[in-house]
Amino acid sequence: MARTKQGASLDRKKLMADPIMMTTIIVLITFLTLFILYPLAMLLVDSFVGDGSLSLGVFKRIFQMPNFTTAIGNTLKVGFVVGILSTLVGLLFAYVEVYVKIGKFTGGLFKVVSMLPVVSPPFVLSLSMIMLFGKAGIITRFLLGIYDNSVYGYWGIVIVQTLTFFPVCYMMLKGLLKNIDPSLEEAARDMGASRMKVFTSVTLPLMLPGLGNAFLVTFIESIADFANPMIIGGSYDTLATTIYLQITGAYDKAGAAAMAVVLLCITLAMFCVQKFYLEAKTAATLTGKASRARMMIEDNSVRRPLTFLCALAAMFVILMYICVPIGAFFPTWGYKFFPLTGKWFKLVFTRYKGFKAFKDSFILSLISAPITALLSMIISYLVVKRNFRGKGFIEAVSMLAMAVPGTVLGVGYIRGFSGGVFHTGFLQGIYGTGLILVIVFIVRSLPTGTRSGISALRQIDKSIEESAYDMGADSFKVFMTVTLPLIKDSFLSGLVTSFVRSITAISAIILLVTPQFLLITVQINEFAEKGSFSLACAFATILIIITYSAVLLMNLFMKRFGTSKKIKEDD
Repeated sequence: MARTKQGASLDRKKLMADPIMMTTIIVLITFLTLFILYPLAMLLVDSFVGDGSLSLGVFKRIFQMPNFTTAIGNTLKVGFVVGILSTLVGLLFAYVEVYVKIGKFTGGLFKVVSMLPVVSPPFVLSLSMIMLFGKAGIITRFLLGIYDNSVYGYWGIVIVQTLTFFPVCYMMLKGLLKNIDPSLEEAARDMGASRMKVFTSVTLPLMLPGLGNAFLVTFIESIADFANPMIIGGSYDTLATTIYLQITGAYDKAGAAAMAVVLLCITLAMFCVQKFYLEAKTAATLTGKASRARMMIEDNSVRRPLTFLCALAAMFVILMYICVPIGAFFPTWGYKFFPLTGKWFKLVFTRYKGFKAFKDSFILSLISAPITALLSMIISYLVVKRNFRGKGFIEAVSMLAMAVPGTVLGVGYIRGFSGGVFHTGFLQGIYGTGLILVIVFIVRSLPTGTRSGISALRQIDKSIEESAYDMGADSFKVFMTVTLPLIKDSFLSGLVTSFVRSITAISAIILLVTPQFLLITVQINEFAEKGSFSLACAFATILIIITYSAVLLMNLFMKRFGTSKKIKEDD
């Protein structure tokens, strides 16, 4: 114990003697406080302080609004149902991949489905749903002759969000299932238990914390989602859309701030349960990797129906994504589908300032991506490799953005910077500029890059860096020449993930964007709201091409120059 304290004290003394590291820590704490904690604190101030004194007046007023109380119920109802459905579908896909012998075609479908939500705009499936199953949908109206259906509302949101979020559950549960020791299940089989009995009595109990974790992650994503309810929700209000309309329609900033606090409290409560209870319980239940290879299920009575079900669902999801580029070529949506035309792509760049929209989105995302990737790696390095008093603060606040819905953050930035910091005029100049959009992109993508960096750095032996320090290198030199090259795969992955998340973002920036900047996602949302689906599809198709190209280039670059390439050559 004494040695541990002595080592920690020595680490702190080394840190204090390193001006570069101390400056980095101070700048980081300032950035996180100013652009994450401060906007959220201003929401609380606006909500509780009225006429210079503490008051619950704003909360009383918003809870008397029937549309707000309805929106809370709607949001929780959608989140609960989407969480259950996404977890069940994700479990089905994960179980089939890990336990059932599947062909290359089905395996390829699974990989495509798991990647699609990551590299696609968040509202693509809403557009597809309307085009396929809306009142003028290809399937409902023109194939089935149904005219009185409506895909808008509760079920539209539930279906679209389930299809959007279940791949997240699939990826999480796939890792958990791989870590279950097959000897436990085989022992039950040897004692005469059926496959169903083994699943319900052995596999499922081991997975319960992981299933709860997947449910809560999806629940948080669902209630924080803005884009899908905005496009396909119709008159079915959720908290995210109600907050947006409270600012843009009623011009009630104080009311919107109080609504944002309510939504933030819900997401933070769920995030704390997921992060500090279920995640820890999952790690404790499944310790380490499986001791040996699992015998895959080859029984056709199990394999065929499960594989067919998953392949059908995967192909439907892929069809939904393909529908968007096809819809961009229809001459008049809802009335005339043939002959196909490219006029909407032409109009995007001639009449609707497409070049400016793509240029602004591309440049802002390109600026934010390397900054986010570097910041993520620096935070990861400090959290894993350094010992100092503010470490817990940096880790907690950098991860906090994961639990803050984009709409809430947008309202926080309006209240925090429209009149300057604490209404003093300081930093008021960034409001309405491209800089505030870049900052929002950085804050929103920081948790993803930080988690990836922490995982990578925990695998690097501390002695590698210590030897560089012993040879006289300072902290900056060690980080740039030793640490960063060892985790360059995580850095490159964070770079592209940040770029894709930024260029496809909408919830956090729709309240902050000004006429000075045209962003692709805002344009898509605007045309979809007006019913100009062919134009919205044309914008979305070009955006999908940009994001897919970025991911493909990153994969090629990592295969050519990444750490894994070097390891293969050494082997």
